[in-house]
Amino acid sequence: MIRALCLLSLLSLAACGVDGEPLKPHGAMNVGIGSGGVNAGATVGVTKGPLTVGVGVF
Repeated sequence: MIRALCLLSLLSLAACGVDGEPLKPHGAMNVGIGSGGVNAGATVGVTKGPLTVGVGVF
C-alpha cells in the first residue's frame, strides 16, 4: 500500500507542468479625473505566451 501511494505521489508530481507554463493572471485598475467627474475602471485577464485575454470590469 505504501509503495502504491509513493508511486502515485511521484507520478502526480511528475505530471505537474506537463502541458507547459501555467496561465498568468493579471489585473489593472485606473482612476481618471475629468470635466465629467471621477471615473474608475478595472481589467482582469490571463496571459499565455504572446496571447492576452482581458475583460473590463467597470
